[in-house]
Amino acid sequence: MDLSFAHLLYGLFTLVIIATMIFRWGIVLPSLLGTFLIAWVYNGSLIEGFTAIFNANLVAAQELFNIFLIITFMLALLHSLRDLGADRKMIQPIQKLMINGHVSYFVLVGVTYVISLFFWPTPAVPLICALLVPAAVRAGLPVMTAAVAIAIAGQGMALSSDYIVQVAPSLSATAAGIDTTLVADRSFVLSLIAGGSAILIAYFLYRKSIRPKDDEVNEIEMQNVQATTEATNKAKTTNLTMWSKLFAVLVPLTLLGVVIYMVYEKLFSGRMGGLEGGDGAAFVGGVAVILLLLSTVAFGRQHALDYISNHITEGFVFAFKAMGPVIPIAGFFFLGSADFSADILSLDENPPALLFDLVESIQTYLPESAILAAFSILIIGIITGLDGSGFSGLPLTGALAASLQTGSVDTATLAAIGQLGSIWTGGGTLVAWSSLIAIAGFCGVSVMDLVRKNFIPVMAGLLLATLFAVFLL
Repeated sequence: MDLSFAHLLYGLFTLVIIATMIFRWGIVLPSLLGTFLIAWVYNGSLIEGFTAIFNANLVAAQELFNIFLIITFMLALLHSLRDLGADRKMIQPIQKLMINGHVSYFVLVGVTYVISLFFWPTPAVPLICALLVPAAVRAGLPVMTAAVAIAIAGQGMALSSDYIVQVAPSLSATAAGIDTTLVADRSFVLSLIAGGSAILIAYFLYRKSIRPKDDEVNEIEMQNVQATTEATNKAKTTNLTMWSKLFAVLVPLTLLGVVIYMVYEKLFSGRMGGLEGGDGAAFVGGVAVILLLLSTVAFGRQHALDYISNHITEGFVFAFKAMGPVIPIAGFFFLGSADFSADILSLDENPPALLFDLVESIQTYLPESAILAAFSILIIGIITGLDGSGFSGLPLTGALAASLQTGSVDTATLAAIGQLGSIWTGGGTLVAWSSLIAIAGFCGVSVMDLVRKNFIPVMAGLLLATLFAVFLL
């Protein structure tokens, strides 16, 4: 296919952004500049270039706002529980299980994987971060390592197979022209290999940072996890202890009930479009708001009218302060997708797919060797995942898998490899403008630092899974 100068510019700025990330510099500036220049060149209008900067950020904000919103509501709920003193009481039973930071790491991995496998990581993250991360941090697990465990188990291992919901295998298989079950089975096995390897590698890389349970740093990190300052609201109830104990039981039981209901809907109602992904996050967020209302009224009575506004404002401020820089970065990569480029470039029809066009242009140069074909598909999957979705590149990797199959590696295996590369990257564990920002937001860590911590374990896991697929599947 013929590539325009805009395609070449997009490829150049993508390389610049990746290189900038490697050198640990900020990437907002090249993202904004790239959006401006590419839109200017593509439309041939300087005015359209200025307009595209605004549109790209607006589109990105619209796509990511659900994540900002659930961060806001869950943090507001945690602030309200902090006023009651219920936050500490709530995690005391879990602390008995999390006897130290090492055990806590694997508890987080197991719980995150199981929940995320049923209804995707998006609604799982606020549940886990609200209930388990504080207990893990108090047990001595560094909050960054906790975030790594959740990201690898949920955004990576569970979502990349999507074995229960099967949206991802369906997209890959449809494009490859094969049965969905074939891709689902292959991707499930490979996701366990990639995820298990990444989890163990991350543990051995960061185990020395795990602290004793009585280390003073644990309490300092707890303040970052919940993004709290000292409570300034004054209790207006004479039964603070009673309400504190009540909500310490009510909130975990309610959230557990949410999990049970969502699993029930998945297993017994026969609805494949139940409460997964965004719908699940909306359900969790709505329940959090009702709990917020009840706990604030219990604490402040008539003053709850003011207290709840303060809690929600604090939640929004934290969400945007921590995650705001992600919006212009996402805007640049959304520009490379045909799903968003029309709105960004103010086009009525035939929107460009700059990123995917670049990948398709090198298809004819891809090797026919089984191992080289497998790694080519993996790299292409990783590149397509840079848009922060993880799913948008699956039709491309599926189609390439069908054209690159050899006697040594079949279409289903290649499609599964591409699926892993795309979802582990954009699903995501390796790009900051994906739903990874929710994990970083709840844990109170830098999303860019989290990406760097994930990089070596995730890439090693994907490498091992690909080698396994070529030689043993």
